[in-house]
Amino acid sequence: MTETEWRKLRADELRERAAQNAIVILPVGSLEQHGPHLPVEVDTLLGETIAARAAAKIAAKGQPVVVLPMLWTGLSEHHMSFGGTITLEFSTFAAVVGDIVRSAVRHGFKKIVLLNAHGGNENALRTITDDLTPKLGVPIVQFTYWYAAAVPIAKILEKQGGLTHACEAETSMTMAARPDKVAVDRIPLAQSNDTGDVPSGVYRWRSVAARTASGALGHPEAASAEKGERLYEAISTAVADKLCDKDLWELPWKPETA
Repeated sequence: MTETEWRKLRADELRERAAQNAIVILPVGSLEQHGPHLPVEVDTLLGETIAARAAAKIAAKGQPVVVLPMLWTGLSEHHMSFGGTITLEFSTFAAVVGDIVRSAVRHGFKKIVLLNAHGGNENALRTITDDLTPKLGVPIVQFTYWYAAAVPIAKILEKQGGLTHACEAETSMTMAARPDKVAVDRIPLAQSNDTGDVPSGVYRWRSVAARTASGALGHPEAASAEKGERLYEAISTAVADKLCDKDLWELPWKPETA
């Protein structure tokens, strides 16, 4: 099987991947509270697993691909009140992501993916993508995995319409990847008092504590390892299919010239 992990390849092998126009995936997660039953590494664990599985599918299609080590922290100020969370300022986050992308581009890579696994990073990564693309002159693709695979995720979940937080989906995927890290006996403590979103078309910052006393949203009681495995398969397939679509990289993206 072709190695896809950047950190396990030699420098000469990575130079060869750059010459082959390999896709570079930077998975981005967080280190934050995930309710009373899951570890703080959930977003990082899930994002890393999805990136690895998607890369294997991409390589199987004949497209060279490498996956950078997971960026394990992001923007999680809204989780700080529960403890256990490490968060960055936007300027720090943007600088770290930007420098990683610049390094890859300097080595000759021209297809960069920011694969997001934490909701709090979404807006920041879009802003970073908009800033870096014209400056570096290469296409940068940013997406959050549960939006990229929204349809298959919804078909698998039984009590939710989509992925939320420490929920049916995230608990299932953690059960599949690291069952020893799920405190099953504490799932009954993860009751959500979700107050819903602000009115449509309006945005304002809110602490997660304003939405749930447990730190969890959704229905973790409906989780299972079998469901988690199905979610991983569906999500990694959707991600791989999108990244292997030639139109994604060939559509006009360069800034207009006068």
